[in-house]
Amino acid sequence: MFYDRFIGLCENAGVKPSRVATENGFSKATVSSWKKLHADGIDVEPTAEVLNKLADYFSVSVDYLLGKTDKKMFLINEDEELTEYLYYLKTRPELRMLFKLSAKATKADVERAVKIIEALRKDDETNGSPTT
Repeated sequence: MFYDRFIGLCENAGVKPSRVATENGFSKATVSSWKKLHADGIDVEPTAEVLNKLADYFSVSVDYLLGKTDKKMFLINEDEELTEYLYYLKTRPELRMLFKLSAKATKADVERAVKIIEALRKDDETNGSPTT
């Protein structure tokens, strides 16, 4: 169950399992061993440390990773909509990159960045390129 959940979360977030491993401080070989054991019909349960890192990375509970519940997330401020929105922002790689780059940005930096993005979108619309 764990490996299926792990792979599903990786696919949903658009990241490779090996990247998740390196970003969380464990080896790609660990993920390979999970895959092999899974293929052999053996369900793996990583260490508590790895489970906690993955749960934090994907914004899910350890119980979800282990298949003990189908409820993915802990509610933030008891607000399901806010929780889902924050999960969406966290799992989109391009938005993760923006948030990481802007962690120490001032309000003025953010306002400039918004103006640049708006100008790029306007330029795309003028040139007939679809914006998504």
